[in-house]
Amino acid sequence: MSLRLAELPEPNRGIPWRQLEPGWTYRTSARTITETDLVQFAGAAGFFEPLFLDARHGKPDGTPGRVVPAMLTLSYAEGLVLQTRVLLGTGLAFLKLETMEVRAPVCVGDTIVVRVEVSNVKPTSDGVRALVTTRNAVIDQDERVVLEYSPVRLQR
Repeated sequence: MSLRLAELPEPNRGIPWRQLEPGWTYRTSARTITETDLVQFAGAAGFFEPLFLDARHGKPDGTPGRVVPAMLTLSYAEGLVLQTRVLLGTGLAFLKLETMEVRAPVCVGDTIVVRVEVSNVKPTSDGVRALVTTRNAVIDQDERVVLEYSPVRLQR
């Protein structure tokens, strides 16, 4: 006997907005930013700034290395959030970025993780969806917050 696709259960379905409430927090897995990450991001996005591509600039503390663009950090943080599968099948749209603040530089070789905290859940008029706002803190290997941002998403 074979089952039709619609009859198969969905693996690791995301969390519906009705199960979210302010204060609910989770943490992503970690990711180390590599030289390849920087070069590919800079090329794809056009970030041809010597600060990012010329190792002679070095890290802010004067040691050799490269600083990565904050937009790379944000992009990789969002990738880590999606990899948790919390939004799988429930996330409909990234609507806006309410706030974003760079707290410290991220450099090639740094490892980041994201702490996500639900700050607001506002049902839409149809009652089927909601606007879910989170406060996301990107944390490096030294437990230092390097980037904070608050996305607003439309969720089922």
